[in-house]
Amino acid sequence: MPTVAFHTLGCKVNHYETEGIWRMFMEAGYERVDFESQSDIYVINTCTVTNTGDKKSRQVIRRAVRKNPEAVVCVTGCYAQTSPGEVMEIPGVDVVCGTQNRKEMIGYIEEHLKTRQPVNGVKNIMKNRTFEEMDVPEFTDRTRASLKIQEGCNNFCTFCIIPWSRGLLRSRDPKNVLEQAQKLVQAGYKEIVLTGIHTAGYGEDMPDYNFAKLLWDLETKVDGLKRIRISSIEASQITDEVIDVLDKSEKIVRHLHIPLQSGSDSVLARMRRKYSSDYYYQKIVKIRKALPDLAITSDVIVGFPGETEEEFMETYDFIKKVGYSELHVFPYSRRTGTPAARMDNQVDDDVKEKRVHQLIALSDQLAKEYASRYENEVLEIIPEEKVPDPQHPDMLVGYSDNYLKVQFKGSHDMIGKIVRVKITKSGYPINEGVFVRVLEDGMEEYVLKAN
Repeated sequence: MPTVAFHTLGCKVNHYETEGIWRMFMEAGYERVDFESQSDIYVINTCTVTNTGDKKSRQVIRRAVRKNPEAVVCVTGCYAQTSPGEVMEIPGVDVVCGTQNRKEMIGYIEEHLKTRQPVNGVKNIMKNRTFEEMDVPEFTDRTRASLKIQEGCNNFCTFCIIPWSRGLLRSRDPKNVLEQAQKLVQAGYKEIVLTGIHTAGYGEDMPDYNFAKLLWDLETKVDGLKRIRISSIEASQITDEVIDVLDKSEKIVRHLHIPLQSGSDSVLARMRRKYSSDYYYQKIVKIRKALPDLAITSDVIVGFPGETEEEFMETYDFIKKVGYSELHVFPYSRRTGTPAARMDNQVDDDVKEKRVHQLIALSDQLAKEYASRYENEVLEIIPEEKVPDPQHPDMLVGYSDNYLKVQFKGSHDMIGKIVRVKITKSGYPINEGVFVRVLEDGMEEYVLKAN
């Protein structure tokens, strides 16, 4: 049986797509082996979101070539899409396939094995208007299932290369989304994370269907689904219709990731983001009315070209005003080929570093404040794994619906199921809790020791 090994760099979408590519190899009779082993074929799914992403991708490609010089090395993903020529020049690369036409990958590999000539399967992504179907009915990593619902982005923010690597927005057929969601539930998953490049832009390319309608169809038409999580939603996509669905839903979790990038209007304009800080804030106010306990997480870029101390403080104060439950803070990273990389007044690295530390400290403080609201509360947790600590072999760790990370004593058979846990000690990055057993009369008993 021929073997294939995978290495995935970058985002959740890439990880999802690697699973989809693995399915195709599996159906073609391949066995999957670890990337560090000898394999007949190595597939590297690359990232290009920063120049560092390109560099890491090149390092991994070279590692595969060294592992087994006789193997077929196939490079796919965003870096392959934007720079196929650069990838083809790396000695030992045999097949390049970008972020589309992955169905052809095994054919390209077979063609290479016949001719021993390198194959470049990368086509112009900007001409693509259809969503590439890749079914993933279950995941190698067992507890959380992603469901890719759309591809591409029409925003063209000045710091971002992604439209060039992923193309324009295209949505998956709703029938296929619902079918795959049902398969995931049948495979035992309780929670599905809706994911994509611009996830909540779903349906913007459809005449009479949209993201809110998809959410409601997932809510009402997928038997046995317990939790729906949205990986990311832009402020402009939080329409009244979406808020209405969130309000009525029993399954959409109390957590939204709403990217901010900056709280300064002048920086937002330079980034070419499509909102002002006030527009963003009004959306937050509106959504909190519908969902008072909502956890809101966000992305922030510091040190964007020209960011002054005043602009940075506008962002700092805005973050305090919103009161996020956690932030992902990134120092601005010049991405060759984007307008921001050519802007004047690039910010010094030491200034960026100082600002990153300030925002991380603020994020930690806000995260602790949010978590403290749930001390002594009982939350529903899906344990994902055992805590890797030999001193506590019976400790599990997982996430609540509002995205608090919780550890508690429990048995292995709880992994992947929804269990009730009382938070005994809140904190960040982790909260401590005890498993709650529901008794027959509906009363609850706190189980301090695992059965």
